[in-house]
Amino acid sequence: ATGQDMLAEAISQATTLAPLPEPLHFQAVKMLRLFLVIGGMPAVVAAYCKGGDILRCQRLLVELIRSFRDDFAKYRKRVPQVRIDAVFRSVAEQGLGKFVYSKVDTDGNSEQLRTALETLIMAGLVYPVTHTAANGIPLGAEINEKYRRMIMMDTGMLQCMLGLDLTDFLRPDADMNVVNRGAVAEAFVGIELVKSSSCFMPRELYCWHKEKTSSNAEVDYVVQIGGEIHPIEVKAGTSGSMQSMRVFLQQKNIPWGIRTSLENFCQYNDIKVYPLYAIANIFKGKDISIPSV
Repeated sequence: ATGQDMLAEAISQATTLAPLPEPLHFQAVKMLRLFLVIGGMPAVVAAYCKGGDILRCQRLLVELIRSFRDDFAKYRKRVPQVRIDAVFRSVAEQGLGKFVYSKVDTDGNSEQLRTALETLIMAGLVYPVTHTAANGIPLGAEINEKYRRMIMMDTGMLQCMLGLDLTDFLRPDADMNVVNRGAVAEAFVGIELVKSSSCFMPRELYCWHKEKTSSNAEVDYVVQIGGEIHPIEVKAGTSGSMQSMRVFLQQKNIPWGIRTSLENFCQYNDIKVYPLYAIANIFKGKDISIPSV
């Protein structure tokens, strides 16, 4: 939308074996930070491209959110408007981890809240990320709907609803882990996974969660690439623990996993690293598989 076609083409051609030149990577990260603020809603993108006024974009996001909330009245025969609005806000606020109905700030029974959440999912405003045992393909064959994360359908709307400090996004030296208090990076990756699939058959989102008394392990996303299953760990910065990934790879006997972060494309040991701005590249099959180590 900003006319940087050469950068977009360079990103699409990059692989973990042929990373972007560092100046291009720096520029792509800069654009990523901007996109997290603006999001992908057409009116907001168009406004930025026309005038570059981020504050105007914020006002448009507020208007869009208000418009969506006004539309909740159309579904009041199924569930009260106030319940849908409360669940919508709670999806943004809960961020990481399992969506918990008891954390929704409203009265009403659990059945009403479930109906409100399903209404938001059917409307496309919220994407569910469901636990899968990931023992084989299809991933949807072994799901547990009692463990689901919820993500907003647009990062611009998410940061706006959370009231995050925009300077934390836009400063080149800003710590993205501060930004990710609202799980913005995780939401962005989920949205990109959906957008990288066919519009006629959107990709379902899956995660993996192992809960024991002694320890917990959770992989942010589990995807099918060709005929193989691979885990994706999302890191908001350029470092972080990979313990859950290791547990998953060992337990499922999977040769390699995927890390997505602010790092450039690369490979090390049994991990392929894709930048956050290049989620679609994961499915292009241009990389040589890493042998089991």
